[in-house]
Amino acid sequence: MQADVASAEEAARLVEEAGDVDVLVNNAGLTRDGLIARMSDEDWRVVLDTNLGGVFHTCRAVARGMMRRKSGSIVNLTSVVGVHGNAGQTNYAASKAGIIGFTKALARELASRKVRANAVAPGYITTALTDVLTEQQQQAILRNTPLERLGTPEDVAAAVRFLSSDSASFVTGEVLLVDGGLGM
Repeated sequence: MQADVASAEEAARLVEEAGDVDVLVNNAGLTRDGLIARMSDEDWRVVLDTNLGGVFHTCRAVARGMMRRKSGSIVNLTSVVGVHGNAGQTNYAASKAGIIGFTKALARELASRKVRANAVAPGYITTALTDVLTEQQQQAILRNTPLERLGTPEDVAAAVRFLSSDSASFVTGEVLLVDGGLGM
C-alpha cells in the first residue's frame, strides 16, 4: 500500500486499508536543500508538509484505535540534523526537530492508554539521500563520526525494531540517536 502522507485523506485511507495497526513507523521524508536566503516558499512547504505533516496525519489516523485497544507503538524517524542543525537545511532541520517535539508530546498524550511513542534519529546513513554527497563531504562526515563509518539501513532498522518490540515496553518519549557518535 502506498500513500502521500502529506495528505490527511491519503494517510487516513492508508491506515483504514491496513486495519488495526499495532506498530506505526513513520519513515517518509524528503529534502529540498538550499540556503535560507534563496529557499523558495515551495521548498519550505513541501518539506514541512511531508516530513512533519505526514507524521501528524498518520499518528492521528492510528491514535484512536491504539487507545481503544490500549496497545501500540509509534516510532517516528527524525534525524541528527533535527537535533544539531545543518547549514543549507533549515527546512529539513525544522521538520525533523518538529518531529522530536511532536513525539514527546504524543508520548505524554498516549501513555495513559498504554501506547508508546518514540523517535529514531539517524546520522548519515548510506541511502539515496547521502549518495549525492561529494567525496569531500563524506570524508568530513567520517572525520566527525567516532565510529568512522556511515550507518546502514540495517542499523536504523534494528533501533526501530527494538523500540517497536516488547523489549522496549517501558520506553516512551525517547529519541534514540543512531549516528555512530556524531551527535556527541
